[in-house]
Amino acid sequence: MAQRPAPPPPPPAAASKGPPARKLLFMCTLSLSVTYLCYSLMSCYTSLQFPLALQEPPGAAEPSGRPPPGPPPLPSLLPARARLGPSRPPPPPPAPAEGAAGRDPWTRAPLAPAEMIAAQSGLFEREPHESSTTDEELTGRRGGNSTAGGGGDKGGPGPGTATPDYGEKKLPQALIIGVKKGGTRALLEAIRVHPDVRAVGVEPHFFDRNYEKGLEWYRNVMPKTLEGQITMEKTPSYFVTNEAPKRIHSMAKDTKLIVVVRNPVTRAISDYTQTLSKKPEIPTFEVLAFKNRTLGLIDASWSAIRIGIYALHLENWLQYFPLSQILFVSGERLIVDPAGEMAKVQDFLGLKRVVTEKHFYFNKTKGFPCLKKPEDSSAPRCLGKSKGRTHPRIDPDVIHRLRKFYRPFNVMFYQMTGQDFQWEQEESDK
Repeated sequence: MAQRPAPPPPPPAAASKGPPARKLLFMCTLSLSVTYLCYSLMSCYTSLQFPLALQEPPGAAEPSGRPPPGPPPLPSLLPARARLGPSRPPPPPPAPAEGAAGRDPWTRAPLAPAEMIAAQSGLFEREPHESSTTDEELTGRRGGNSTAGGGGDKGGPGPGTATPDYGEKKLPQALIIGVKKGGTRALLEAIRVHPDVRAVGVEPHFFDRNYEKGLEWYRNVMPKTLEGQITMEKTPSYFVTNEAPKRIHSMAKDTKLIVVVRNPVTRAISDYTQTLSKKPEIPTFEVLAFKNRTLGLIDASWSAIRIGIYALHLENWLQYFPLSQILFVSGERLIVDPAGEMAKVQDFLGLKRVVTEKHFYFNKTKGFPCLKKPEDSSAPRCLGKSKGRTHPRIDPDVIHRLRKFYRPFNVMFYQMTGQDFQWEQEESDK
């Protein structure tokens, strides 16, 4: 009997199919994994890019000249429709939920120490009257540091302009340490005309209010200087701050100090006038000046009175600095003879006498000198309206009692400084 032939072997293609269910499961799993990964990347990228959507395109610069902050876009990871960053084509992204017209705070880069001075009005707790047209130099909005001369109009360079890209920031070699309402702003503006002086326009208040920020912070506040230029700043409250002499001595024991002093009675009234312009509701000068008006007891704890006891404050400074490192400028002579007083200041700082009588013009309306550029025909540049305020009328008996109170302290101050400021003679002439 013949044998049945064996069935032919399966074709090779059939052997490669394998179990269809297992292969299908593998492909589905792989597809889901890839999809999940893509959605994860999209989610992370969207959260990173959302703040960037509120910024300007990469080519645009911030007002300060810096490029907008934030991480660079990642176009290769996402499809075009998922991009929320600067590379997104028009139409522009919708406004943020807060409804703010500009960028949200979190998109801004941290301010430099110098910029914080102008950006945070309460940082130094300085009074508005202490500002000048040159305060913006610390913000870098004038191309780095402002001019040595302080400039006249906004944005305009003053005499002695130094290129802001050159030089380096240094700790000040000279300080105007006082006194409030003595004429420190007038002195600062005048010395800034000198091409070899670079000074901060605002009051840093480092040695009395911001000392914990450290010397590096203080250095960053200063303008850049070239070789041979002097860095300066003025903060009148240093003179009456107990810790200031020791702190300044620790920074540099050869620091030169300038004190602008004025008849303490007139200074106290000027101090009160300034406060009155901001707080009209305060008591009268007569009420604040006395502990007991009937007995004639002066209230020396009131700052307007206490600042004028110059001998008391100077004693603290002489514990750390020799008298040769302190220059006392007469606030009265700074008005009647500004060029003469500025000659003394320039000699004290070791500078050539550049600021002379040709830089001043006496304004009869304001009652004090104004600065002018001798090579310029423009109007003189005077201090702001907060200077030269009309003093309120003070009871003559109160003024007489204040003169008696200050007289022994004035005599002591003359002896300590070796200078007679003739405040008693000035009073007898009235």
